[in-house]
Amino acid sequence: MTKKNRRKFSGDFKAKVVLEALKERSTMEELARKYELHPTQINTWKREAAGNWPAHLRQIAGGLIQNNRKTNWKSCMRKSVN
Repeated sequence: MTKKNRRKFSGDFKAKVVLEALKERSTMEELARKYELHPTQINTWKREAAGNWPAHLRQIAGGLIQNNRKTNWKSCMRKSVN
């Protein structure tokens, strides 16, 4: 029996899947099929992202106050999903 290597997903990929899941335009099963994932994996990534949101929202707000300029929210979210 051959051993399968575990797949590793980038933060960008995870963010893309989570954002698409949050839009709720497709069912979880459709997204899982589209990205060749298990629906449980998508739900896990959604929970992880939701757990990181408060810290990153504070970071974004702090950056806006300190730098007095717009912060790229998507880049902050990509970093959080890793």
